[in-house]
Amino acid sequence: MEFALSEEQRLFADSLRSLLADRVPIEALRRHAEIGSGFDAELWESLTELGLPGLLVPERFGGAGLGILDATVAAEALGGAAAFAPFAGSVVMATLAFVHGATEELQDAWLPRIAAGEVRFGVGFGGTATLTAGRLSGRVAAAIDAGSPTHLLVNLTDGNAAIIAADAEGVSRQMHRSIDRTRPVTDLTFDNARAVLLDAANQPITAAQRVLDAGRIVLAADTLGAAQHMFDQALAFVKQRTQFGRVIGSFQSVKHQFADMVTMLEPCRAMVWYAAYAQDALPGEARLTALQTKAHLDDVGRDIARMATEAHGGMGFTDLLGLHYWFKRISFNRQMLGSPEHCRDEAARLQGWIT
Repeated sequence: MEFALSEEQRLFADSLRSLLADRVPIEALRRHAEIGSGFDAELWESLTELGLPGLLVPERFGGAGLGILDATVAAEALGGAAAFAPFAGSVVMATLAFVHGATEELQDAWLPRIAAGEVRFGVGFGGTATLTAGRLSGRVAAAIDAGSPTHLLVNLTDGNAAIIAADAEGVSRQMHRSIDRTRPVTDLTFDNARAVLLDAANQPITAAQRVLDAGRIVLAADTLGAAQHMFDQALAFVKQRTQFGRVIGSFQSVKHQFADMVTMLEPCRAMVWYAAYAQDALPGEARLTALQTKAHLDDVGRDIARMATEAHGGMGFTDLLGLHYWFKRISFNRQMLGSPEHCRDEAARLQGWIT
């Protein structure tokens, strides 16, 4: 048995990387870091033409009907480009919330629009949001992909979820500039705002967990792509930078540093792929692998980001080089949907090690 990406998945990744290389140059990163919305309409249109919004939408609703593994392939490419696109929240988490936790009527109404790129969801987990008689009240902190959405998907305190227009009366969105200036952190406040219950068909808690776990795996894949980019940039630099009449990549200490990065980074790819595969094929392992993968990638990503930046010397910390966009992206992913410490604590509780 071959444990690797299929030819179709590799071609998809190549097509996406090629598009992002054209659409997200370093100048675009600087421009959008100043704007701070985390969204580029032109890039979104290009990604929609490629079919990215409908990646996980079932075929009967106009999507590709693919799995979480395919989503991680896309996330790795997006992370490698530091692309400012609402992927983890809107394309992955919101789609899965409808697929696993909505009635057929709501699926018919929303999934075709998601696949067509017509709607973009900001997703809020945690907080105090409650829905009573069709009215949403409460607060959600640090919603994901909520910089410039058309709609919001809000996780409720009872495990269900609600759908609401981002500009609806009674909705307040307060954006904060995060460490990653291409992706803001958004607080959501609801004051008796009219919303629609997602109306989970069977077990809402299970549906919410699947959505959250998928989001964690996609963020881990995004971190993997960003870390790989930083490693590649550092490797190219040490192959051409000279000191004492030699390229610095020939120094033994530098070789050891890069060997350490390779041994840390390469196993992460298999870990992400397996966690994604478990989401679709191994339900008994899905939750634990998602938690462990998110925690491990967060730590490895942080270490790779530090070592790759240091390989450039003082230049690595300058805005001119631009490495900080990937460094900050990794730091942002580390805290979203559960820090490594939180994920490991949750994994320990899941296995009964602590209560």
